[in-house]
Amino acid sequence: MKLSVVIPAYNEQESIPETLRSLYQTLAKYGIPHEICVTNDNSKDQTAQVLEQLTHEIPTLVYYTNPGPNGFGYAVRYGLERFTGDCVAVFMADMSDDPEDLVKFYNKMLEGDYDCVFGSRWSKGGKVIDYPELKKVINRTANFIVRIMMGIRYNDTTNAFKLYKRETMEGLKPFLSPHFNLTVELPLKAMVRGYNYAVVPNSWTNRKYGESKLKIKEMGSRYFFILLYCLIEKYLSRGDYRKKTAKPVAPVSR
Repeated sequence: MKLSVVIPAYNEQESIPETLRSLYQTLAKYGIPHEICVTNDNSKDQTAQVLEQLTHEIPTLVYYTNPGPNGFGYAVRYGLERFTGDCVAVFMADMSDDPEDLVKFYNKMLEGDYDCVFGSRWSKGGKVIDYPELKKVINRTANFIVRIMMGIRYNDTTNAFKLYKRETMEGLKPFLSPHFNLTVELPLKAMVRGYNYAVVPNSWTNRKYGESKLKIKEMGSRYFFILLYCLIEKYLSRGDYRKKTAKPVAPVSR
């Protein structure tokens, strides 16, 4: 099963080399067939030039420049329209995600034939390193609200680090979110539409370089919009968007 890794990157010239080298070395070590798809989200620094140089070093790296509109969700969606693998993970450019965790996600999907594998930083075995305290309080509160409103047990919906089969990702279209609320839209749609999933603990490490692109004040209403949309689909769509399963073919009598 070929793995595609979609990475949005905006002004990540300092972080992206270490992220991509570590990711490639890890996936190559385990012999996982893969491609690394980076979307340069019209960066204003040297991210594009750094990516061009890295293509000569990392044979599985491809990159695109998203001319616009720009934003985290748009950048991820740009990559999701272009990957070629049998499954696809969303991975951060700032070294916050651990490539070893991605290997665990991949193996879990293979073992259980799951449609999706979700990471959880807050389950037993998960951990966060240098997580800002205010951000942690907001994160746990937001995830609690999502759990109560959607009636789910999964406790880290806002975690962007997830893995989906290609047919699952196709079944979640069309995408609505242009910003970080895409991280909530994808798993909630998957649950509402009947795709099965497993949860694997993962780690998160705060970035070494640059600044976070997530602006909490700007995202509250956008997260709430997607939450309400998924809630409406869950109770009012009458299953119109649910996962389609192949019907058994009746034997032909002769």
